[in-house]
Amino acid sequence: MSSVPPSLHGAAGASSAAASAYQGYQIIRRNGAVVSFEPNKIAVALMKAFLAVHGTQGAASASVRETVDTLTESVVRGLLRSRPGGGTFHIEDVQDQVELGLMRGGHHEVARAYVLYRERRAQERARAGQKAAPAEPALHVTDRGQRVPLDLARLQALVESACAGLGAEVKAEPVLAETRRNLYDGVPIDEVYKAAILAARTLIEKDPGYTRATARLLLHTIRREILGEEVTQAEMPARYVDYFPQFVKKGVQAELLDDKLLQYDLAKLGAALKAERDLQFDYLGLQTLYDRYFLHVKDVRIEMPQAFFMRVAMGLALNEIDREARAIEFYEVLSTFDFMSSTPTLFNSGTRRSQLSSCYLTTVSDDLEGIYEALKENALLSKFAGGLGNDWTNVRALGSHIKGTNGKSQGVVPFLKVVNDTAVAVNQGGKRKGAVCAYLESWHLDLEEFLELRKNTGDDRRRTHDMNTANWIPDLFMKRVMEGGDWTLFSPSTCPDLHDKFGTAFEEAYLRYEEKTRSGEIKLFKRMPAKDLWRKMLSMLFETGHPWITFKDACNLRSPQQHVGVVHSSNLCTEITLNTSDTEIAVCNLGSVNLAHHLTDGAIDQAKLKKTVATAMRMLDNVIDINYYAVKKARDSNLRHRPVGLGIMGFQDALHELRVPYASQEAVEFADRSMEAVCYHAYWASTELAAERGRYSSYRGSLWDRGILPQDSLDLLAQSRGGYVEIDRSSTMDWDALRQRIAAHGMRNSNCVAIAPTATISNIIGVSASIEPSFGNLSVKSNLSGEFTVLNEYLVRDLKRLGLWDDVMVMDLKHFDGSLRRIDRVPEELKALYATAFEIETQWLVEAAARRQKWIDQAQSLNIYMAGASGKKLDETYKLAWLRGLKTTYYLRTVGATHAEKSTVKTGQLNAVSNAPSSIELAAAEPEVKFCAIDDPTCEACQ
Repeated sequence: MSSVPPSLHGAAGASSAAASAYQGYQIIRRNGAVVSFEPNKIAVALMKAFLAVHGTQGAASASVRETVDTLTESVVRGLLRSRPGGGTFHIEDVQDQVELGLMRGGHHEVARAYVLYRERRAQERARAGQKAAPAEPALHVTDRGQRVPLDLARLQALVESACAGLGAEVKAEPVLAETRRNLYDGVPIDEVYKAAILAARTLIEKDPGYTRATARLLLHTIRREILGEEVTQAEMPARYVDYFPQFVKKGVQAELLDDKLLQYDLAKLGAALKAERDLQFDYLGLQTLYDRYFLHVKDVRIEMPQAFFMRVAMGLALNEIDREARAIEFYEVLSTFDFMSSTPTLFNSGTRRSQLSSCYLTTVSDDLEGIYEALKENALLSKFAGGLGNDWTNVRALGSHIKGTNGKSQGVVPFLKVVNDTAVAVNQGGKRKGAVCAYLESWHLDLEEFLELRKNTGDDRRRTHDMNTANWIPDLFMKRVMEGGDWTLFSPSTCPDLHDKFGTAFEEAYLRYEEKTRSGEIKLFKRMPAKDLWRKMLSMLFETGHPWITFKDACNLRSPQQHVGVVHSSNLCTEITLNTSDTEIAVCNLGSVNLAHHLTDGAIDQAKLKKTVATAMRMLDNVIDINYYAVKKARDSNLRHRPVGLGIMGFQDALHELRVPYASQEAVEFADRSMEAVCYHAYWASTELAAERGRYSSYRGSLWDRGILPQDSLDLLAQSRGGYVEIDRSSTMDWDALRQRIAAHGMRNSNCVAIAPTATISNIIGVSASIEPSFGNLSVKSNLSGEFTVLNEYLVRDLKRLGLWDDVMVMDLKHFDGSLRRIDRVPEELKALYATAFEIETQWLVEAAARRQKWIDQAQSLNIYMAGASGKKLDETYKLAWLRGLKTTYYLRTVGATHAEKSTVKTGQLNAVSNAPSSIELAAAEPEVKFCAIDDPTCEACQ
């Protein structure tokens, strides 16, 4: 065997600087010895594996050395992410990661040799152990500085209580065995409990019940940290009562919580906490809360789960007359997982700086002062955890005349580079990566360069790799595409009124400007076939994931607020459609109803839904008055119009509960009826609030005031387009009664409903995100807390019923990346019911979204999943979205046809495409798939 090439030692971190990065990590050898973690030894093991298969000469090639470097980094990264705070790995854990890395990398021959080598060594050790099996040594632990024997009975009782009531398959024995394997003499007691958590989480793929067992073990650790002693779950009802007032006082003393929280009857609120609700969490949800949401003082948590929900509720009830009653009402919907506020609200409610809003939309002025004012506003809003949508259409195009200097403009792109770097530099309160989306209308002369901003080739000074982009497309452009017409690009400096026009007014003005190009009055323009530009839009969307496709006229013609302004863009996640101008920054406050919790006997529980929505709308309305506004223009706009964005999550869970496949007419009908119900109750709640608190100040003249509800505004869209609107218009609820109610009392909020991605809050409560189809029935989710195995509990229940759930099924699901399609013994009915995102024809996503959109006064974050993408399929999908009246779309997620045949998608690679052809004719391509920003563990910008 040859030695490891020097380059590997460097890559593995042999330098002292790199070694220091692994100081908190150790390895337990099989003899129980504990040694430091040395990644270069992983490189050695990998190189030996390649040598065993390829021989000395084959393994010495530069490509193999590079492969080993890459695999080493991947294995180390996987290990560290499993224990983000430091810890101990058993040597078997490391070898498991090496084996997994080889398999995921497609090095199947090397992986097979490695597996056989491990098996041989295991047999040798077994034979040696039979000859001389020494007595198992007694283990000691270090507890508060004292060396004491490990209390195995106590550890066993803890694990057994964590597994209790979770089903016969969830057993304490394997958790205990794996925990013991990862202990060594003198181990700190905290490491013992951490080892138990890690042992339980390795079993989640065997049975979904283990995710709750793992959460309960984590809960035990949280109680020890916060309460300072061992406390059982049975003791928690009484302990919460004593702990809660102390927690609030400690938070105020630490200058974390608002002093006003001390004015509450803390004893009454403490008595209202339901300790048993701590057991609802799965592991991903509780670990996410612990790592990123619970308040801490000097890195020591002070906030228990139910105290967290009550703190948020108290912060939202500060201005209520009966604050305690309202706080308890808000606590109830949060702690039961019926509704969840968005992440900024969860982060900051009840704190000294309560920035509770999720989204900010701005319009950038066409002068240097206005541009840099917008950049400053971006920085301030991002600092306090806001996601940003910027409208850049006003800014003059490249080559436009600058009157003040008699020079020529450099256009929009150089400023977008600065926006990109600002988002990177100013993250969201140090908690989340800064995130921004730039919007440009599709008649802007800089559009073609704007389309290429996310390309990995070309002049890097004119690329923005860290920000999102979106096309703001007028209907006239789409009609030209459909009818084979030409399209003209202008600079806004020569046609400034186009920015503020929509519908027929835009079309008339645009035609006049086109005539001026023909007469020679306008010289700075470019004309091309509309289909060519559409083709380039879709090609760039396929290649880079950007710019997203959004529709200006559908957003404006259906906006309740068109009497007082123009919607110039959407937000970071394309669900907010509010007016912006140089004097108004639009703000939206988000929260989502857990749809899966509002089903009874196979139907929507209207009474429960109405109650939840009424409480949720009150909470969202309260945010507007309590909120901290970093920018005055945002405060003025929000208090004037009072928009909120109530959304949904758990749509896929609801379909599983109803046993309805996502790709079915029944699912489309359920999308229609469920969204109708949510919107009906949201609008009813807003008019009830108006009766109690008064109408929003710009109500007069709005569509609400004119008796035009969101579904009625489809007529305005169809009238403006002259057709091109094909939407089912059926309804089931008493909308006339709502119209009469609004006519009598008005509305409290200009806008009420928007479906956000819910990337993180759905993880917290353990349901599918937003309106998303299932990504995989067995998958790994990554976020800032690490990597988490997620197993479809509904599927496992069905497979157990059929006697099909076993270790072979687990291996099959792993091999086929969570897809059932290629597993022959699974009935076709279950394959349809549990089809994953890339197995669902794209049209079903659009049809369901169209049914929702008719009821929604804002928009929805709609990801488009497409297997075997082709130019024809892209063209048909986005034209269908326009014809169905969708206001916006979000990420295009693609996977090649040949890869889709194997399964759904490779975990960890979604959304954008590398090395795609520049043409729209993409049928033969098999693009790489990457996660979009909401799944990127460094982002989670929206929720």
